[in-house]
Amino acid sequence: MRASLFITCLIDNLYPHVAESIVRILDRYDVRIDVPKTQTCCGQPAYNSGYADEARTVAATLLDAFEESEYIITGSGSCAGMIHHDYPLLFKSDARLAARAEKLKQRTYEFSQFLVNVLGVQDVGARFPHRVTYHPSCHGARLLGIKDEPETLLSRVKEIELVKLPYASDCCGFGGTFAVKMADISAAMVSEKTAHIRETSAQYLVGTDMGCLMNIDGRLQHEGSSVQVKHLAELLYDGIQLAEGAI
Repeated sequence: MRASLFITCLIDNLYPHVAESIVRILDRYDVRIDVPKTQTCCGQPAYNSGYADEARTVAATLLDAFEESEYIITGSGSCAGMIHHDYPLLFKSDARLAARAEKLKQRTYEFSQFLVNVLGVQDVGARFPHRVTYHPSCHGARLLGIKDEPETLLSRVKEIELVKLPYASDCCGFGGTFAVKMADISAAMVSEKTAHIRETSAQYLVGTDMGCLMNIDGRLQHEGSSVQVKHLAELLYDGIQLAEGAI
């Protein structure tokens, strides 16, 4: 099977090890990944700021970049949610582009959804002897419909102690431009989130969207917390290496 990696801005520029983890995990299931060089941002920052025309221009570059891809995999539920939920709105006035956007939507998956729902994988053979809690990001859960897939994968990890995060579905306050435009409210929301994380006594927080994880990690570090933050793919790949004695 072949698939293309939609690398997303944050992962490309700040967290490339997340992309590497996704590629290395999928390679174990004979999914050969390519990374189209012409891909850009999905257009979400412009769209959320009210610049629909600019967002449409950026989004059109993804239609071109992934035109020939069988599957498009991304480590961000937020960016995949933009393609699934907002591209139909962006291109609704142009039938030709709307049809291409619909095809892109049908082939685009967030990493955990692809692993569980397309490949049928629930146990990647990882071991992670630590106390872990999971934050479900808003866009992934509400726009993309990510439900049990991340926790299904985590629950199969050997020796992991997976603990429920209180008020897990509450937003962390990031929301892209929301954190900039409503900084005080955003700060209060992420402080509430980190308070709930501390209640779990977890050593690790895991999620599926680096925007949320970056926001939460920044607050945890500001508070002097020892909780470490990982993307789901990163935790699973570290766990695979640990199980195989590679680290």
